[in-house]
Amino acid sequence: MAETTPFGIDLELDETVAQGHYSNLAIISHSSSEFILDFAAVLPGVQKARVKSRIILTPEHAKRLLRSLQENIVRYESSMGKIEIPVPSGTPDSGPKMGQA
Repeated sequence: MAETTPFGIDLELDETVAQGHYSNLAIISHSSSEFILDFAAVLPGVQKARVKSRIILTPEHAKRLLRSLQENIVRYESSMGKIEIPVPSGTPDSGPKMGQA
C-alpha cells in the first residue's frame, strides 16, 4: 500500500503498520541528541503497561512534530469544537506538602 504525500514523497504503508496501536500513555525522555517517545496503553485493572511503539527523533524533528501537532489541533478544534481535557477529581491541594521553617 503506497500513499503520496503533499510533499511528493511516496510512502509505503504496510497493512500491519496501517492498523496502528492504541495509546493512552506517552512517556517522553531526551538526551542532548535525541527525543524518545514511548507509547503504551494503560488498561483498568492491569498493573503493567507494555510499550507498543518507540519513536526516536532528533531535537529538530521533535520541534517540527510539536508545531505540526499544534497546527493540526487548531484545525481540528476549528471544525470539530474545543478538545476538553478533564480535570482529575479530588481536592486541588492533594499533592505533596512542603513544611515551613
